Amino acid sequence: MELIYDELRALAHGFRAREGAGSTLHTTEIVHEAWLRLAGDERVESRGRAYFFGAAARAMRRVLVDAARRRGALKRGGDVALVTLGEDSVSVDTHASHLLDLDRALSALEAEDVRLARVVELRFFGGLGVEETARALGVSPRTVKGDWALARAWLQEAMEGS
Repeated sequence: MELIYDELRALAHGFRAREGAGSTLHTTEIVHEAWLRLAGDERVESRGRAYFFGAAARAMRRVLVDAARRRGALKRGGDVALVTLGEDSVSVDTHASHLLDLDRALSALEAEDVRLARVVELRFFGGLGVEETARALGVSPRTVKGDWALARAWLQEAMEGS
């Protein structure tokens, strides 16, 4: 359990690093929320390491997207008083918007090609390398590299259009 927890913390730390200074979730919060979403799911527990980290990547994606949605709801009124925000708040709002755009684009990609979407989840949200992603998906590393390039191009085009 300690090894898994440490690896999950490393993944969550990577997410926080990508969010920059405006991150509102702490590493521990991301890990614990993802763990709660995975706990008790026998499919996750019985299918091995690669499946577990794939499921963890999807759970962390949901945690981050849910947090971005909450920030967006609060930004549009929520139940808070109106205050003037500094530059840090603007970067949080911008990141939340980009994360929601990425989530929408990734969902659209999943409707087109499930494997491409899984490659993005495992590489971007799961922090897995090419070899680990290939093992998790049961494909060759060369296939993962091609899928990764294609998925990034597809997502960039989809996000530029939004």
